[in-house]
Amino acid sequence: MPSATVKEFWFRSSVDIVERRKKLGLTQSAFWVRVGITQSGGSRYESGRDIPPPVALLLQVAYGTERQALALVAQMRQPPSPASPRR
Repeated sequence: MPSATVKEFWFRSSVDIVERRKKLGLTQSAFWVRVGITQSGGSRYESGRDIPPPVALLLQVAYGTERQALALVAQMRQPPSPASPRR
């Protein structure tokens, strides 16, 4: 299964989020509660505040395609790469 990266996130901007939420016909409250964010917090993200990577990841799993969600979960389950030795 191919791994997903941040570049492959469907939600790269506040515009992407608003478009998806409206396409689904959801209020801000209904949309954001699925990822543990309040309506007011979601409103800030929709207005352009930087979206932290963990929130972007949750949005992708909750509202991305099944394939994208499975790829992200598979990536998260992979063991971390060993740290490079210090000199």
